[in-house]
Amino acid sequence: MRVLIFEGDRTVLRPLFREADDSDRAIDGYLQAGEVFVAEDRGELVGELQLVGGESGEVELKSLAVAGDRRGGGVGSALVAAAVERCREQGIRRMIVSTAAADTRNLRFYQLQGFRMLRVERDAFGPDQGYAEGIVIDGIPLRDRIWLDREL
Repeated sequence: MRVLIFEGDRTVLRPLFREADDSDRAIDGYLQAGEVFVAEDRGELVGELQLVGGESGEVELKSLAVAGDRRGGGVGSALVAAAVERCREQGIRRMIVSTAAADTRNLRFYQLQGFRMLRVERDAFGPDQGYAEGIVIDGIPLRDRIWLDREL
């Protein structure tokens, strides 16, 4: 597996972005932003990570997704490591990321990558933001967003 910066048409990455976000409207709003890294294995794209911002010394890890059959095998960690290295090279000092409070696996993953809890954004996921009513993750209703950060 190798991680590289994606230079092609990002619409081919939409299925991966959809793994990370339940709102097509939200994805439409950021798909073309920032810089995207991809994990490629034997010609297949198995993961993506998107960074947005960076001008103020802070960058947002906007999207991170790994193909379902490749989760738990180090793809996400490799993407984060590549993004952190790139940010350090560019003099970026801090990375932020958000995820659903209901998604305890993501919260665990990000903490294992060195991120720490920063704040809670209540009622961030709902019909007004393009998310269907009644989404449940691991038995927990999708409502709040957790922000985390990591000093680089």
